[in-house]
Amino acid sequence: MGTRRRTAASARGTSAAWVWWDARRAHRKGSAAIRSRQRERLAELVAFAREHSAYYRRLYQGLPERVEDVTSLPVTDKRQLMAHFDEVATDPAVTLAAVEEFVADPARIGDRFAGTYLVATTAGTTGTRGVFVLDDRYRAVTSGLMARLSTGWLSGRDVVRLTVRGGRFAAVVATGGHFLAVATSTREMRERPRRHRRLRILSVHRPLPELVAELNAFGPLMLGAYASMLRLLATEQEAGRLRLRPALVLSTAEGLPPDERTRLERAFGAPVREVYGCTESGYAASSCAEGWLHLVEDWLILEPVDAEHHPVPPGTVSHTVLMTNLANRVQPIIRYDVGDRVLMKPEPCTCGNPAPALRVQGRSSDVLTFPDDDGRSRIAVPPLALGTVIDRTPDVELFQIVQTTPTSLQVRLLPAAGADPEPVRAAVREGITGLLADLGLAHVTVEMTTEAPQQSAGGKYRTVLPLPSP
Repeated sequence: MGTRRRTAASARGTSAAWVWWDARRAHRKGSAAIRSRQRERLAELVAFAREHSAYYRRLYQGLPERVEDVTSLPVTDKRQLMAHFDEVATDPAVTLAAVEEFVADPARIGDRFAGTYLVATTAGTTGTRGVFVLDDRYRAVTSGLMARLSTGWLSGRDVVRLTVRGGRFAAVVATGGHFLAVATSTREMRERPRRHRRLRILSVHRPLPELVAELNAFGPLMLGAYASMLRLLATEQEAGRLRLRPALVLSTAEGLPPDERTRLERAFGAPVREVYGCTESGYAASSCAEGWLHLVEDWLILEPVDAEHHPVPPGTVSHTVLMTNLANRVQPIIRYDVGDRVLMKPEPCTCGNPAPALRVQGRSSDVLTFPDDDGRSRIAVPPLALGTVIDRTPDVELFQIVQTTPTSLQVRLLPAAGADPEPVRAAVREGITGLLADLGLAHVTVEMTTEAPQQSAGGKYRTVLPLPSP
C-alpha cells in the first residue's frame, strides 16, 4: 500500500463518534489512562513520520526506535516546516507548489485537495504565513472533541432547547481566504447540506449593522466569534439593537479577560466559554466556569518552556509553548513552537476538572522591547502588562498598541458607544505612561490617535504590534 493510501486509511479509521466515545471512556478511567493514550499515540506518530517523511527521518536520526517521551525530540517551528514543506509531508502528492496553486483560488475554499485533504492557511501575523494540510483523522478528532466539550458546557435543558429549535449555530469569522473555520464550515455544508443547514457563516469584515441584522433574522442558539467581535456584539445586545437568546457563546482565537467574560455573560444571558488552539494543533484547551482553560490531552501534548525550550514550572509564565498534534499524519506537527506565553495553574482548579489548567498571556512575538534611557540595555514589556492597564480603564471597547519607533508607541482606541472619547484617551495615555515610567521607560513617548484598531488579514485584532524586525 502506498504512503497516500496508508495515510487516508489511517484517517478513515478514526471517526468523530469513536473519538467522543474513547475520550469519555479514558476520562472515566482517570489521568493514567489519558497519559497511556498519549504515549501510545506519540510512539505511533513518530514511527509514521520517520517512515514517510524525509524531513523527520533526517531529524530523528540516532533516536531510539520507539519514542514515548516527547522531550527527547528536537523542536520544530513554522519557519522550518514551511521551508521544508515537501519533505515534511508524508504524501508525495502534497507539495508546496500544488498547495499554493490550490489556495490561490478562493473558489476552492473547503474543496478536497488531492481529492482527500483540507487545506488551511494562517494569516502570517507573526511574519511567516502557514499553509497546513489536514487529513480526515484531524477533522474527526476535532469534531469528536468538540462534541464531548459541548456536553459539558450545556445543561440538559439547553440540550432539549437546541434539539427542539434545530440547533442553529452562527460563526462570525474571517472569510475570503482558506482560513480553518471557513474552510471547515464550507466543506461541511457542501458535503452534508442537510445536517448543516442550520449553520451560518458570517464575515467578520462586514459592517456591524449588517451583522446585527442577519444575526437577528437567523436567531442562533449558539454563537461563536473572536473575543474582539463578541465585545462589539455585546455592546449591540446591551443597546437593544441585537436581540439574541443564545444557549451558549463561544469565544475563539483571542484572549478573553475574566471581567470581559462576565460582561458578555450578562449581556447575552448565557454561559461564555473559550477554546484555545491553533490551525496546526486543533483544540488544545477549553474553559471552565472559573475562567481557566483545561488542556484537552487526549490528542495533544503541550509543553510550557523558556527561551531555550527547557520546561518551566507551574505558576511561571512560559516564554513559549511546544505543541504536538497526535492526530494529523499527512503533515506531522511535533514539538512545534507556537509562540504563545502561558501560565499553568499550580494547584487543582476549583471547578473540579482534574486536567491541567492554564491561562494564555499573549504571544512571545508581541513582547515590546525598548532601549533604556542610556541605550546600554533593553527592557521588555509583555503585552499582558499593557493590556491590563487598558482593560481596567472604563469605556474602552477595543484597543491596539503599535510600536512606531524604538522609543515611541501609538495607541488606537475604539471607545464604548456613548462615551466621550477624549477623557477615555487621556485616561489610557496616563495609565500607559505611568506603567512605562515604573519600568524605567519614561523616555518612551505615547501618541493617542483617532485611528481605529485595524484587523489583520485573518480578521483578528492584534492588541500589540511590535516594531518590525529590520
